[in-house]
Formats: sequence, structure tokens, C-alpha cells
Amino acid sequence: MDLFHHHHQELATTAAPLAARMRPRSLDEFVGQDAIIGQGRLLRRAIQADQLSSLIFYGPPGTGKTTLAQIIANTTRAHFIAINAVLAGVKEIRDAIASAQERGGMYGQRTILFVDEVHRFNKAQQDALLPWVENGTVILIGATTENPYFEVNKALVSRSRIFQLKPLDEQDLRLVVQQALQDGDRGYGKLQVELEIEALDHLVNVANGDARTLLNALELAVETTAPDRQGHIHITQAVAEESIQQRAVLYDKEGDVHFDTISAFIKSLRGSDPDAALYWLARMVYAGEDPRFIFRRMLILAGEDIGMADPQAVVVVNACAEAFDRVGMPEGRYPLAQAALYLATTAKSNSVMGFFDALSSVEQERESEVPTHLRDANRDKNSFGHGKGYLYPHAYRDHWIEQQYLPGSLQGQVFYQPSDQGYEQRIQQQVTQRREAQLAAMIEGIGLALPEVLTFSPTDSNRDRWLQRTLSQTGERLGELRDRLFSLTLPQRHQVILDLNAGSGLLTWEALRQVPEGGVYASVRTTADATALQEQAAALPELARPVVLQSTLPDLAPQLQAIAPKIRFDRIIGRNALMAEVDKGAIVESLLPWLHPEGSLIFAETVPRHTQRLYQLVEAKVVEAKALTQKLYKQWIKAEEQIYQSANDAKVNWDEEDFRKIFHTLGLTVELELELTQTEMLITQDLLDRWFAKGGDRPSYADHLAQSLTAKDVDSIQALIRRTLGNQRVQWQGAIAWVRAWRSD
Repeated sequence: MDLFHHHHQELATTAAPLAARMRPRSLDEFVGQDAIIGQGRLLRRAIQADQLSSLIFYGPPGTGKTTLAQIIANTTRAHFIAINAVLAGVKEIRDAIASAQERGGMYGQRTILFVDEVHRFNKAQQDALLPWVENGTVILIGATTENPYFEVNKALVSRSRIFQLKPLDEQDLRLVVQQALQDGDRGYGKLQVELEIEALDHLVNVANGDARTLLNALELAVETTAPDRQGHIHITQAVAEESIQQRAVLYDKEGDVHFDTISAFIKSLRGSDPDAALYWLARMVYAGEDPRFIFRRMLILAGEDIGMADPQAVVVVNACAEAFDRVGMPEGRYPLAQAALYLATTAKSNSVMGFFDALSSVEQERESEVPTHLRDANRDKNSFGHGKGYLYPHAYRDHWIEQQYLPGSLQGQVFYQPSDQGYEQRIQQQVTQRREAQLAAMIEGIGLALPEVLTFSPTDSNRDRWLQRTLSQTGERLGELRDRLFSLTLPQRHQVILDLNAGSGLLTWEALRQVPEGGVYASVRTTADATALQEQAAALPELARPVVLQSTLPDLAPQLQAIAPKIRFDRIIGRNALMAEVDKGAIVESLLPWLHPEGSLIFAETVPRHTQRLYQLVEAKVVEAKALTQKLYKQWIKAEEQIYQSANDAKVNWDEEDFRKIFHTLGLTVELELELTQTEMLITQDLLDRWFAKGGDRPSYADHLAQSLTAKDVDSIQALIRRTLGNQRVQWQGAIAWVRAWRSD
């Protein structure tokens, strides 16, 4: 029976369509979707480590959802069960759960349950699955073409990682064809298929990102084309056009694409872009969208976004809709396009939104009575005086009188704000003038009392001092720097980031938070830093930890080559990563092979030439008290400035323009902003001791001065600084170069 079953499977595989035969069996064969399974991405690491949690794959047909599930089935040590939600019901779910419980109890083996088309499960079926996902009996992998946030049980979604697969790009589709033509076992590698470039272009173009559609068309072309006398199967453009005549358009009238496309159409109309409006309109018509639905949305836009700027907009759209009902398709596309073009090119105003301000006022304000002079006088004019005092506008010049029509509690309230567009521009001045007249006629004297103070607490001087100290802590400044750097980085959740100077992990931990489905590599220079990062990361799940690299920047590229030769980083970031490097250009150049073609380098580098000068901090003391001679003070200034011109000290001998030249020389586009900073700094005795230490591994401030001044002069300067700055808070000047660079097109 087993042999017969195996033989049956072989026959089924041989007879299967090309798209099924060519389905990738491993991650190395998988084409496309680099954003989620590329080198260094979380999903790839999870599959390779066999440490999967519940997943949902979401994307259009032919993008690899089921293929990824089968690759997982081929690589995992867990028991793998696959069901299709179209064919399966609660019984199949129960059978799968029973099998999972048996395997877990007897062998301690995990079970992965793959549910294809998971959105097809109704609420009862999804509810039946939920408890077993929650308690870990099964690891769920769902595949769906519909937005899981709308079509899948919220509890299941909240317990799963969602990965969105995108249509394959042109390069990926060409690779799919190449694999099919070269594979001798599953594809057409044993045949002599000659595919014209024009034919390939047509297949790739019309497939529209769907690998299954592409392979089906290729199969039809090959199988229906007779070989010539030499045995060559020649696929021309004509054959390709017959094999796939119409573009595969993903368009579900109740799904995401439907709503996304109509949203793009409406926004194009609102944005007065007739070209984009016609394009999105054509997309909908081509996919079979109901034109009456499109007309309804255009009628809404005519009121919402055009309104009084062009009161004829509603009339035109309604007339076009009536014309469409009379002529039908395909000629009805003329009034459909006419309505869209009219709305896209006419003046815009959303002043009718004032109605919703009025509605909000009705909902929030206490109900106000209708003013007496506006009430119906036909029924109780004599008894209650309703309608008394009403001024009939037609009895006055211009058929208007400055009369109040709002309830007393809303006098002076403005809901309608005319724009200066189109027809509305003509009435704007009139409305404004009449409002001014109404306001002038209102009874004055209604004042507003100041709001009552409802809370009070006595002053806590100790707490105030603690808060003041906390506000000026270095940690807050570093937090601001981190946030600013990531505002330039703008990583997506699936991307891979390299932190060049991880140190304490300031940027590393934020990177981990921002790329939960991606990956983070952290480079540190010392063993102590590496150990500290790894100890902190030990609290995280293994797959969520950063990859810690202990290396100097010149040695980083060889280390990456050794451990992750195919990795490409979407973002390479660093805080003061390049500041101490002698050859900064060489370091940046060595990083470029590891940067994704669409990636970017982001640095926050302290610029030494703009840093605070010590002579400036005591300048007033020198002048007032004559603590130093003018000659020595000038010599001091010259000696300190020479520090930042030293050709031998890479930490201090450069500025932002040098930085800019480095990137330009490497052919990169660079955005650089210099931010001048001023922070409060406490000059401690320890800091003074470091400044004036002598003979250390790295030259101190005193060592630099000694190159131009006598030992006696340096001692005089030291005495002055210790006397005037010791244990004092000063405003320390500095500068940070914010740099973002990427490959030029």
C-alpha cells in the first residue's frame, strides 16, 4: 500500500501543472519577497532555526504564500498538517487538534497547522481553532488573499505575526521563467525551448506580478507549439500573446483592492489630478467594477470636496449618471470619464463640512429653544406670541436684514466658512459682511468668567530640585539624539539594520523595537561592550536578539563575509561611529557592498571643530581680573585652535564639509544638516584631572598645549581653569552633523 501510494504521488507530481511542479522546495529556490525572507530577516531565521510562532501570510495570488508553508513543512521537525478552509470544517479542525495532542503527549512533538484560505473559515470555525492556538497545542500558519485585520478573528490575528507578500517584480518573474526553462526534472530543461525576448517581455508584463499566471502561460505556449525539424520549440511574441491575452488583475469587489482603488480614485479627484483620476477609473472599469458604484462615490465627492466652489458639479455628475443608465456599456464609459474629468478639473471647497460642525454642536450642547421670533406663528401667535418680532427680509433693501437666527446660546457661532475658490469666492465677501452686521447688532455685555481652579498641592522643594536635575540629565539628551536619528532612518518593520557603534545599546534597542520582523546587527569594539549587550539581550527571545559583532570598523567587512556573506542592510546607522577613524572614506567605502541597493547610511557625528573652547569659558575672567597676560592669552588661543588642525589626530581634525566630500567622492547622494548645540555641563575635578593629565596613551588637553607653550604657561592656564571652572556649571557649545546618504540613481 505504501509503495502504491508513493507511485501514485510520483505520477501526480509528473502530471501536475508546471506551476505546481516548479514550486520551490527550499528558501534558496524561493524567488522574491526579500522584504520578509531575505538574509537577516526574522522569518528566514525562524524557519532555519525551526522556531516558528503562529503566522499569517497575506497577499495576492501567485506571490508564494502556500509555497512558504510547504518550505516550512520540508524544513521543520514539527508535525505538519495542511487543510484548506474552502473544503474543511469543524470536523477537520478537531481531527487536526486530536492528532496534535497525540503527538505532543506521546512524542513531545510540536504540530504546525497550515490553513490555506483561512479567511474562508466562518466565525464558528475560527472560534473552534482559537483555544488550541492560545494554549500552544498547534502553531497556526494561515494564508489569505484578504486583509486579515478585517477577515480573520481578531483574537487569532493578535496572537500571530502577519507577513504581507507583494506581487513579484519584473526581475523576479524573469528568474521564475529562467528556472522553469533550465530545470530538467520539473521544468523544460530537457526540451530545446527558444523564447524570444519580446515574448518574454509580454509574458512578464501581462502576468502582473503573479508567478502562477506566468508559469501557466509559459506551459500553454510550450505545450501547444510543435517543435521544428531540429527539435526546437520556438516561442514567438504571437504565441505568447495567444497564451496570455489579458492582464491578471487582482480585484475583489469586497476586498482590500476594491477599497484601496476607489480610495486612490477619490483622492486623485480631490487632488485635481485628471491623469491619475482617469488611470484609477480605468483600473476599476477594466476589473469589472459596477459603474453605478463609481457614480455614487463621485456624487458624494461633488458635495463633500467641491460643494459651493462649483454648485454645478452635482448637476453634471447626476446628468452623466442618468446618461449612463440610458446608453449602458460600453458607450457609457464616455459619461463616466466626463464626470471624472469635470470633478478633477473644477474648483474645490470642503466648506459644506460646516454641517458636521453644526451636528457636533447639536450633539454636545444643551438643547436650545427656537427663538420666539422664529417660531411658527400660525398656531399660537395670540397666546404665546410666537413669531412676534420676526423681520421679513423681503421687506428690506437687498432682501436682507441683520436678524439673529441662531439660538441665544450660539449667537456668533460660525459653521460655514466660504473658501476663495470658484463660485464660492463670489459669495465669500457677502457672507463675511453680513456676519459682521449681525454681530454689530447683537446685544453686548455677555462676559466669560475665568475657570475655577479645582486642584492644589503645596510646593515640594526637594521634588522640584530633583525634577530640575533630572531634566538636564545626559540620558534625556541621548534619548533626543536617538529619536532624531530614527526620524531620519524611518525603518520599516521588516528591514535589517546595522548599528556601527552599538556601545551601550542606545540605538540597538530602539532598532529592535522598530524592526520586529527584520533583524539587527550590533558592532562593538571591546569585549566588555559585547558581553554587556549579550547579557542584556539574554532576556529577549532568541530570534529577537541582535547579532553582536565584536570588531573594529576596518575589520567589520571581513567578519560579515565570514558569518553572513549574503546579508544586505537596509539601514546602516551610527552615533559617533566614524569620529575616531583615521580614514573615514575607506570605512564608508568598505560598508557599501553590505548596503542594500535602496538602503541608506545615517550618522549622527559630533563635529570637533565646532566644539567648546576652554579659553572662551574664562575669557571674561582674563579680561576683568587680568589673570593672564594678554600675550599668554593670545598664545593659549592659538595653541588650542591648533588642536583642531592637527593632521595626526583624526578625532578632531575634520568638520562637516570634510564629511560631505567623503560621500560625494564615493558617488553617494548626501543630505547633511549641522545642528549647533548648547548643553549644561558640570566641570568636575575628575574631568579637570583628565584634561591636565600628562603622558597618557592618548594626548590630553595639557599635552596638546605643551606643544606650543612652556610648562610654566600650561601650569598657569591650569590654575586659572581650576580656580574659575572647578565644580561650576557651564553652557557647553557643540555641533552634531546629521547625515543621510544613499546611492545615486
